[in-house]
Amino acid sequence: MAVGTGGKIVRSTDNGSSWDNATSCQFSTNLDDVTFGNNTFVSVGDSGNIVRSTDNGSSFDNVTSVNSQYLYGITFGNNTFVAVGTLGKIVRSTGNASSWGNATSGISQYLRGITFGNNTFLAVAQSGKIVRSTDNGTSWDNATSNTATNLWGVGFGNNTFVGVGVSGNILRSTDNASSWDNATSPTANTLNGVTFGNNTFVGVGNSGNIVRSTDNGSSWDNATSPTANTLYGVVFGNNTFVGVGASGNIVRSTDNGSSWDNATSPITTDLKGVTFSE
Repeated sequence: MAVGTGGKIVRSTDNGSSWDNATSCQFSTNLDDVTFGNNTFVSVGDSGNIVRSTDNGSSFDNVTSVNSQYLYGITFGNNTFVAVGTLGKIVRSTGNASSWGNATSGISQYLRGITFGNNTFLAVAQSGKIVRSTDNGTSWDNATSNTATNLWGVGFGNNTFVGVGVSGNILRSTDNASSWDNATSPTANTLNGVTFGNNTFVGVGNSGNIVRSTDNGSSWDNATSPTANTLYGVVFGNNTFVGVGASGNIVRSTDNGSSWDNATSPITTDLKGVTFSE
């Protein structure tokens, strides 16, 4: 499932090989990210908009939001959905995302990416800010970052958090975000998203840049990308990495991110987020 500009939602049932529009009732507001949990797809975006589907993406409905700020990222863990956005805004929902409440992040920077791992929600923001929660998103504290660079995406795997951002910045933590170190990046292009699968981290970014690491984020190399369009989001499922981006671009890899090909997209507007339903 992928979401994007103008409320577009597309989906694939064959590991990202082919895609179709998920619903004829598309939304008018931009959608920036999407996640899956408790048999529910949940997407967030402009003006605090939250939409969800409980029928595998066949139809979506609006959920009453407790926030009017732009929401950029969402994830699911421990029976809880957590979304982040403008001016440090955090909202959360337990169960099936039918009702939401506010949480206090303690920062005013824009939160752009969020992930879950080791019973910890971790969000990254402008100016290298990182916040985390170990009580299902109820309360948050600052994690010490070693960068002042804007961070756009974060992922988790093998007990390692990896954050990515402007100018190809990559940082990692192996102690549940208590401390961070910089990894040498193979690109100066902004990286917008990162995910983990099959013992491999894959990051995507501007100019179609794709980077990967097979040693828990310690070292990285460039993968040959089939597009020069900006890629905003990436996900892993069924031994397949799928990235989405500008002009409806969709790319995929079935060999741990070593090689990539284009998938035919049904739209030409930007896709901002992508998720996988197990």
